[in-house]
Amino acid sequence: MRKIVRLMKNWQFIGPEGNTTTVDLPHTWNAIDGQDGGNDYWRGTCVYRTRFAAPAFEEVSQQVWLQFEGVNASAKVVLNDTEVCVHDGGYSTFRANITTLLREENILTVEVDNRVNDHVYPQKADFTFYGGIYRDVSLLVVHKDHIALGHYGDTGVKVTPTLCKDHTADIRVETRLEGEGTVRVTLNDAEGNTVAAAEGKDVTMTLAHPHLWDGVKDPYLYTCVVELEQGGEVVDTVSTRVGVRSFRVDPKKGFFLNGRSYPLHGVSRHQDRKGLGNAISREMHDEDMTLIRELGANTIRLAHYQHDQYFYDLCDEYGMVVWAEIPYISEHLPNGRQNTIDQMEELIYQNYNHPCIVCWGVSNEITISTKDKADMLDNHHMLNDLCHKMDPTRLTTLACYAMCGPFNPVAHITDLVSWNLYLGWYVPGLFLNDLWLNFFHLVYPNRALGFSEYGAEGMPNLHSEHPRRGDHTEEYQAKYHEYMLRCFDRHPWMWSTHVWNMFDFAADARDQGGEPGMNHKGLVTFDRKTKKDSFYLYKAWWSDEAFVHICSKRFTDRTASEIEVKVYSNQKTVALFADGQKIAEQTGEHVFTFKVPLNGEVKLQAVAGECIDTASFRKVDTPNPGYKLVKTKSKSANWV
Repeated sequence: MRKIVRLMKNWQFIGPEGNTTTVDLPHTWNAIDGQDGGNDYWRGTCVYRTRFAAPAFEEVSQQVWLQFEGVNASAKVVLNDTEVCVHDGGYSTFRANITTLLREENILTVEVDNRVNDHVYPQKADFTFYGGIYRDVSLLVVHKDHIALGHYGDTGVKVTPTLCKDHTADIRVETRLEGEGTVRVTLNDAEGNTVAAAEGKDVTMTLAHPHLWDGVKDPYLYTCVVELEQGGEVVDTVSTRVGVRSFRVDPKKGFFLNGRSYPLHGVSRHQDRKGLGNAISREMHDEDMTLIRELGANTIRLAHYQHDQYFYDLCDEYGMVVWAEIPYISEHLPNGRQNTIDQMEELIYQNYNHPCIVCWGVSNEITISTKDKADMLDNHHMLNDLCHKMDPTRLTTLACYAMCGPFNPVAHITDLVSWNLYLGWYVPGLFLNDLWLNFFHLVYPNRALGFSEYGAEGMPNLHSEHPRRGDHTEEYQAKYHEYMLRCFDRHPWMWSTHVWNMFDFAADARDQGGEPGMNHKGLVTFDRKTKKDSFYLYKAWWSDEAFVHICSKRFTDRTASEIEVKVYSNQKTVALFADGQKIAEQTGEHVFTFKVPLNGEVKLQAVAGECIDTASFRKVDTPNPGYKLVKTKSKSANWV
């Protein structure tokens, strides 16, 4: 049976300065300079080297494979002076059979390259391309006859569930082998009971009255166990979860899950962390999912690259509908066509079995700086056809840049389309969002439309009584999102909306909000420690978890004799108390606004049912200068 040996400790790292240090994986060399601004983080080739003893294995009957789950962006792998493999693409799994190269003691060297080039995506985008080995490295000991490991980094097992009209489900299981043997397939329910079984490399089992994978309320998962037998002995096993569901998109009615309307409202996510870059732990993935679930989201756009398999697993487990995409972004590279194919093939093969995924993202904002439009369009048609050929069960989509107009041909290639629009942030006029949506829907009533990005910068330390576009205050960010949520309520036919972004993230080319190197459009800060007011606004709109939240708590010092206090809640009635005395009670939805006299210091308490929140404000003679953004001479207000 399979044995996994992780190679995570005591790597010798030869860094940008040529110095050698000892590091543990996951690791990136851009954890600091990729987050401090200046658009000058170091990009080049660094070397990782480790020594390891050969794992115990039978040379006659077993093989040893080397597996990398994420190396950014290109890797050249050398074992004992022999080149094992090269891989271009920083976000997917790749493997190599190293059985014949192993010695008793081994030296593994990985040259990792994230330098600028013209053929590996991404090269231009609003996020940092951290160099390093930032996910797990493992040795896999397997029988010489095994379920395939050498096919695009996938599991070797492809499961296609199909709901039938007679309330049954057909579960097709295709198994790819490297070697010989008898394949036995078992489908178990969530309690471990066998509900179907078959024998063969390509089998279809019928499941009567399947329990559906039904979004966040009931993300039910079966487990498919594939065993390879020889002479009655099991020599290899692969397990994969299975979710049975159907979905469709109606351009006039939105997204449907399992035959019922299921409006998709959620967030986009980048995986990086403050001081760590992409080199994050499973506990950090868990924390991200916990925060997204608290918000009440039911969909996640996993931007702008393939994420960790562990996070797709979490999306399966918690019922998140996922948009998965490759980093074909911002600029079409004429020499990068093969890399878009390779990354798309890896994305689909490696993630095919995840029931959470409903669409494959072909590109993002590709028209920002593309010169060869004909080649770019051809590349898109080719990728769209590739997705449909590899996976006829899912839809294709892409995200268009704000300056990409409704009539642009790139917006009419994929099954679905969404726009990255920041109307009311980069340009004045929140009302333009309604105009834009109405215009597109009028001209293309049969084209499913969504918002793949929308947002505004919000700094928890910046505040204003009169927030306005561009001030980076927590208050304007909240005002912006209040408008957008009401706007989307006016357009229920949209197939999905994804906030940009769930978390602040590093973009080394930026310098705004008083903190260089960051995009501050997150609803939660980069370190995940501070939930901005906008977080609670979305929770009021989307979550069933009873709560109440007083806004602008960090805006303590006020100069006015009467202040407006805003409260977010998903309860119908909110009462406000000042220094223990009830001053008002309101019945409404989501947003409650109160006028509070301010003379000296006041302690407020908002009460909604059994939920309570508190805040304090004080009257001051002069504005607190720390609440206002200090303008600099920087011209990097936007990454482009």
